[in-house]
Amino acid sequence: MKKLLLLCVLTLVSTFSFADEGMWFLMHLKRLNEADMQKKGLQLTAEEIYSINNSSLKDAIVQFNGGCTAEIVSGTGLVFTNHHCGYGAIAELSTPENDHLTNGFWAKNYAEELKPKSLFVRFFVRMDDVSKRILGLVNDKMSEKEREKVINQEIAKIQQENSENGKYVVSVRPFYNGNEYYYFVYQDFTDVRLVGTPPNSIGKFGGDTDNWECHAIRVTSRSLESMLTKMVTLQSILRTMFR
Repeated sequence: MKKLLLLCVLTLVSTFSFADEGMWFLMHLKRLNEADMQKKGLQLTAEEIYSINNSSLKDAIVQFNGGCTAEIVSGTGLVFTNHHCGYGAIAELSTPENDHLTNGFWAKNYAEELKPKSLFVRFFVRMDDVSKRILGLVNDKMSEKEREKVINQEIAKIQQENSENGKYVVSVRPFYNGNEYYYFVYQDFTDVRLVGTPPNSIGKFGGDTDNWECHAIRVTSRSLESMLTKMVTLQSILRTMFR
């Protein structure tokens, strides 16, 4: 009897409970999540998180070297990321005489910053829904190969239209089992220099390099200047977010 009662209680709880977590496209925040997020205390608007035409929080978040995330924190291109994300670059820049992994490193001026051979950061510029455009070209009478060919040709056109002759990296991806397609526009910067890193005893304290956000780099580029002017507005947004 007790087991039956417990089963009934669990059934009722599972019926009335629901998962409210998840991941959503930034362009859909206003329509799907803004009201609920603000009820739970968010002080930002969807426009302040993601905007194509104005400064928004997305402009402060970068993808570091193709895998890690990082944040830009100044108008001069200073970026912070986790210690393990720059570990390979620190090792590359180290020598027996200047072991930056073991001893740490901090540049006193721009001239002392160190540039690894291969390192880049990627800014997210915008995204858009191209489902109707792509799926409108295919039908149920096509074979899988025909369908794939038509879709790939249209994806190539979309990438070319939005790359601005190579200025941007454009990725078109299928979602929901190929029922929706979105394109993402990114801008890469390759002049990335090490500004500072703590000694390994700090950066890897506790045996886990992923716990510490203490690796500082600088992104330098003339084309980045216009983006960095947004930092004044972004700092205001961040103050609002964390006040």
